[in-house]
Amino acid sequence: MAKKTVASLQTGGGKEHTKVVKMIKSEKTGAYSFKEEIVHNDKIKSWFTGK
Repeated sequence: MAKKTVASLQTGGGKEHTKVVKMIKSEKTGAYSFKEEIVHNDKIKSWFTGK
């Protein structure tokens, strides 16, 4: 199934998107978790700053 997702992103407007991964530290336990999302290239910086 992952191959279908990658193939669909590489055709058409898929090259305008990027998969981003952000590491987030939990305030309660101090453990880290990861947040993944596919974001348009123009909005990557704002996604990392949380705006």
